[in-house]
Amino acid sequence: MSEPLLTVDGLQAWYGRAHILDGIALTVGRGEVVALMGRNGAGKTTTLKAIMGLVERRAATLRFDGRDLSALPAHRIARLGVGYVPEDRRIFADLTVEENLEVGRQPPRPGAPAWTPEKLFALFPNLAEMRGRRGTRMSGGEQQMLTLARTLMGNPSLLLLDEPSEGLAPLIVKQMAEAVRRLKAEGLSVLLSEQSLSFASWVADRACVIETGRPRWTGPMTELMADDGVRAAYLAV
Repeated sequence: MSEPLLTVDGLQAWYGRAHILDGIALTVGRGEVVALMGRNGAGKTTTLKAIMGLVERRAATLRFDGRDLSALPAHRIARLGVGYVPEDRRIFADLTVEENLEVGRQPPRPGAPAWTPEKLFALFPNLAEMRGRRGTRMSGGEQQMLTLARTLMGNPSLLLLDEPSEGLAPLIVKQMAEAVRRLKAEGLSVLLSEQSLSFASWVADRACVIETGRPRWTGPMTELMADDGVRAAYLAV
C-alpha cells in the first residue's frame, strides 16, 4: 500500500498555557475522506488548526505528501497543497463571488484536481446564479459554499474542512454533502471535522473519534455507524 497523503501521530497543541490536544493520531489516504468526530469542545477544530500550523503544536509525526510539516508556518503548508476551510466563513464581504474566487487562484498542482471558476460553478450551482453578487448579500450557507470554492481555486491535494454542516439549512447541508462526494470522485483527499453522524455517514470512508483532545476510536465509517457503544460513549449529546 502507498504511504498515506497525511500522517499525524502524537500531535500536541496549546492555546497559551492550556494543553488542548494530547496525542492525536490519524491518517488520510489519497482520494479518501476521513471524518474527525467528537462532541463540542473535543478538539476537532484545534486538530485542523494544528495540522495547518495556526496554533502552537508539536508532533512525533506530521507529514504531508512525504514532507515534514512540523516546523513549517501556515503559509508554507498552504503552498505545499493543503487547503483549509474554517467554520467561520472568512469571505471578502465587499468582493463579488467571482472576485473572491480570483483571490484564491493558484497554478495547477501535479497530482491534484485542477479547478476553474466555471468548474466550481458546476459544482455549486447556487454560486453560478450570483457570480456578480457581493458577499454581504449572501446567506450563511452561500458564504460557506463560497469559502470552500475559493479554497479549491488553490488546487489543493488535501482539504481540511471544519464543520461543513454546522448551522446550515437542510437543503444546503445536502448540497454540501453532495459537493464533498464529488470532490472525492475528483481524487481530492478530505479531512473534515463534523458533529453530525448523518453528514459524516454520507461522505466519509473512515472516522477518527476524539474526546478532550485524545483519540478514542478509529475505523471504517460503517463500523462506527454499527457500534452503538462507541457512539453513546463519545458522540451522544
